[in-house]
This record gives sequence, C-alpha cells and structure tokens, in this order.
Amino acid sequence: MQPVDFTTLAAAHAELCQNWIPARIQQVYQQNRHTIAIALRTLKKKDWLIISWHPQGARICIGNCDTRIARDTFTFSTVLRHQLKGYALIAIKAMAPWERVLDFQFAQRPEEPPCWHLIVEIIGKYSNVILTDANNQIITVAHQVTEAKSSLRTVETGQSYQFPPPLTGSFPKLTESRQSWQERVSLIPGTIKRQLLQSYCGLSPALVQSMVLAAGLNPNQSTHSLAPSDWQKLFERWQEWLQALKSSSFHPGFNENGYSVMGWGNTKPVENVQTLLERYYTEQLNQEVFQQLHHQLKQRLNRLLAKLSQKADTFSQRLKQSHNAQEYRTHADLLMSHLHRWEPGMTSITLSDYITGKPVIIALNPSQNGVQNAQRLYKLHQKLKRARTALLPLLQEVEEEKAYLEQVQESLNQLESYQQPTDLQALEEIREELIQQQYLKVKEKRSLGNREESVPYCYVTPSGFPLWIGRNNSQNDRLTFRTAKDYDLWFHTQEIPGSHVLLRLEPGAVAGETDLQFAADLTAYYSGGRQSEQVPVVYTRPKYVYKPKGAKPGMAIYKRERILWGRPQQALDYLSKNK
Repeated sequence: MQPVDFTTLAAAHAELCQNWIPARIQQVYQQNRHTIAIALRTLKKKDWLIISWHPQGARICIGNCDTRIARDTFTFSTVLRHQLKGYALIAIKAMAPWERVLDFQFAQRPEEPPCWHLIVEIIGKYSNVILTDANNQIITVAHQVTEAKSSLRTVETGQSYQFPPPLTGSFPKLTESRQSWQERVSLIPGTIKRQLLQSYCGLSPALVQSMVLAAGLNPNQSTHSLAPSDWQKLFERWQEWLQALKSSSFHPGFNENGYSVMGWGNTKPVENVQTLLERYYTEQLNQEVFQQLHHQLKQRLNRLLAKLSQKADTFSQRLKQSHNAQEYRTHADLLMSHLHRWEPGMTSITLSDYITGKPVIIALNPSQNGVQNAQRLYKLHQKLKRARTALLPLLQEVEEEKAYLEQVQESLNQLESYQQPTDLQALEEIREELIQQQYLKVKEKRSLGNREESVPYCYVTPSGFPLWIGRNNSQNDRLTFRTAKDYDLWFHTQEIPGSHVLLRLEPGAVAGETDLQFAADLTAYYSGGRQSEQVPVVYTRPKYVYKPKGAKPGMAIYKRERILWGRPQQALDYLSKNK
C-alpha cells in the first residue's frame, strides 16, 4: 500500500484550505479504531472529512461515511464530539516545513482565535491524531504513546504536546542551482533513486520513482553513468516538483504502481486529490479487510466441518454396530437352548445355527454362568436396538448441518479475491449469517438493519434474458423466495452445494435450448462441481421450490424438476471472454 508522502499531503492540504475554510462542525463519528469522520458544512456544501491514523493507510481527505454500519462507542470520538461539535474550522496549517503534521484549528466563530487544535501526524506507522486546547495541553489522543512504547517521545492525555523529532538532512530548495544539486546527489556513488532519497528530506520512494521515470531514466541506474543531458532532464523534473509545491498546482491520477499527484507518466487523471485518496485507500483497505475476513471464515468453516465429519463417522460406526443387534439375540437364544453344554471357566462355546446348521462361536465371560452370559447378550441386543433408534435422527441432524455449512463454504470459495466493493459486502453477509446461526461470536454490536442489500451476479443469455446468480445464502433466499415470479425458471445443481440461479422471463416468454444450456453451464460453474466436466443441474418453476420449516438460510427442496447437464468449462470460457 502506497503511503501518503509530503507531496500528497501538501496537495490534499491545499485543496482543503481552498474549499473547506471556514466550515462548521456538525458531527464527529469514528468508523473504526483507526479512522474518524468529521461532518463539515459550508455555505454551499457539506461532506465528511476523513482522518485516518492507520499504520499503512494514514491519510486526510474528503470522503464517504456510513454511520449505519456500526455503533460508535469509542472514547476518542466521544471527546471530539463533545468539544468540537458546533465549532468552526477556521484554518489548517502546516506546523513545520517539510513535516507531515497539520494543525486543524477550531473556534466558535471564523474571526475569533482558535480554542482547539486537532493535530494530525501522518508519519506512517507512527501516525496519530491529538486534540489540544489553546494552551497546548493534550485533551485526548487517538493512540496513547507511553514511556514503555517510546523512550524518545510520549503522547498522553494531560501532558503538553511535543512536536515529533525534527528531520535531519538537507531540505529541497527551488533556488538551488543545478550544479549544487548535482554535486550533492552524485557525491557518493549509488543508484539515482537511492542518492536522491539520502540527499534530501521530504521525498518518498514513490515520488522519486515517478520523477526518474518521467525524466526517461532508470531509477536503478548509477549516478556516475548519467550524461549531462540526463542530469538536465532530471533537474527539470525536480524543479517541476518544487514549483508544484510552491504554487499548489497538482495533477492527481492513478498509475500502474498506485497513484501520483504530479501527473507524470502514464496516469489516469481524476478530478481532485480528495477523490484520488478516497478511492485508492478505500480500495486498498477493503482488500486488506477482505483477505483477513476470508481467511477467518475459511478457517472457521474448515474446523466446523472437520468436527461434523468426525461426529458423523462416529454415529455411522455405532449404527453399523447396531446392525449386529439381532446376532446377539440369536446367540443368546442358542445359549439358553444349550445350557447343558456350558461348563465352568469356558471362554467360548461352539453351537449349531438353527437355520443354516453351521457352527457358531459364542464368546463367554468365564466369571459368569450360562444364564448370566445369555442375559448379558440379551442386554447387548436391547442396547444396540435402542441406540439405532436414537442415532438415526442424530446422524440426520449432523448431515443436514454439514450440508448447510458446505453450502456456505461453496459461497466462500466463489469469493476467492477482492475485485470490487460488492465482493466485501457479500463476504460480510456470510459473516453475519454465521453470527446469526451462532457459528461465530460477535465482539461488538453492529447495526446492519438499514444497510443496503448486496446484489447478485447478473448475466444475459443468448436470447437476451437476465440470469441472476446468488453469491451467498442471503442472496439465494432473496432470489428464490422474494424476487422470483411464477414465469421465471429456478436452477440448482443436483445434490451439490451451489448458488441459486434465476432465469428471468417476461410473461409469455419461452426460454430456448441455448438459454437453458447457458443457465445450466453457469449454475454448474457457481457450485462445488466447477472442476468437473459435467454436472447435473435441475430446473423448475419457483412455485415448486420450498423452504422446509426451520431450515437454515439457503436451504430449499423442490419438485417437478427437469435435469440438464451443466458444463463448467463452457461457462469459464464465456466469463473469461466477457470480463
């Protein structure tokens, strides 16, 4: 993840000062343990100021904030809300040259001196947000830094705010001559990128990389190998960068390595720096959350299914033993009929079977007489007979629970990687489902009632009919029992976990064979049989699909079905061509 460097922070700072000074504070909301959102309102507009001290994604930008996702119970935001709500943001000032520290100043009215200072330090993993009063006293801090964590500088409530340790090294100057600049950079042999970073403060690897590439040079090229013309090109880019900082003239855009506010190279421009930062870090942090959540759910499902498989095997073995119940009864009858052949101390006795006449060996307990051994066999017969009656419903319950979790696991397998925000939303719905079904414990209360529902996959058949495919059990239930109409067609793999698929048809419309085969192919692909050459797929009218009473999400039974053979490889070829 590309960190916010001094240049990016300067670009964001310039835009905020131009568009949001002064602004009234309407609300403060903490989205998570690393991000707060401050609602700003001017005479013309209102929006959210996002301030994050995330170790990899610390930033300041105007962005989106959904206050319905989670309940704000953080102490830091509570203090900010109490102190700043209703105040005016009157200034945003850099606290020192080339430092990534900004001072957000608040007063009751724009023309009055500031009463509160919200100091934002965007310095990588040491990023922090600190609220101080007019006397520089710390009121609250996002991340307390005690002596145990840092012997260099502490940041704690109640003490005076201390500025971070100053930068050491030379600062870039627009007035510096090319000769002086070149001598400093080439003083010690090394690559261009390394020497620029070590010679001056305020630079970042991403900025230097794009600067050198914009000059048509290789960042790993040695400074001793540069021709005078190469030095001239690189110095021009250097001056261009310093001039942009002086005039606050930036050209934000995305590139293959991340983003740039200088517009060098092959960049895809965006309207402003705020949009750039909001899109990039939302995307990157969503991807990080997606990977962590996906791993957590995968591990949990694997453990649950392993336990259920072990339990099912145990029940099956005990049921297999119960099949021998009649054998114990037969042995007991034989022993009772031939008590005269029993002798003290016998460990076994061989008798002839009533029906076949074949010899039957019966194990005996030498400490018991013949009648006691027969009674022991009668008791074993009754015990196994009762066990079979009790085990059958237990095994059925385990198999049903296992089938449900395999269905959830298949939905998780379909969400292999993060591509768009709806992927994370679909994954979060799987988590919420497992929480509701008490397979996961929730550590904090979340309010998801007003959140928008995620959307299923949508494709178009050869005849132009929409084909909707559920991405999790929540979507499956919505498609099957809320969205489907009587004239639609419902698809699902036969006895294989997979998505519910709905072929949408207008009244009177008839799906052709190519449409049905297309739907069957995609149904097979979005199922546990996607690695097979052919997969049996059933389809029927939605009115013939039912949810059993008490059934878990995504589970359904059907009747009056027809069968097609789905071809997952055909669906994969179609999807790869239509990305």
